[in-house]
Amino acid sequence: MCTSKIIAAIMTAGLTAGCVSVHPEVDERYGDTVRAAKQAQILNPQPARYPQAGYGVDGRAAKEAMDRYVDSFKAPPPTMNVINIGGSLTSQEAGSR
Repeated sequence: MCTSKIIAAIMTAGLTAGCVSVHPEVDERYGDTVRAAKQAQILNPQPARYPQAGYGVDGRAAKEAMDRYVDSFKAPPPTMNVINIGGSLTSQEAGSR
């Protein structure tokens, strides 16, 4: 008998949850933060109306940077040896503990 009352109370709460109205203030400003974030990421939102000089580097510098980037994969720089401070240098000492 007690479990049927609990189940009835849960079902009533679930059915009445669909009747809650949304505040009109929420609907008015729905999506404002997404639009503001998108606007903040656009460097020049109207380039045809307000033409400006190009941003960044010139063609020669961009080509040289890309060439250095590609060459870094052909001949990567040597790796650095890291000294393990406070620990053992061999795995045999670590396993004997």
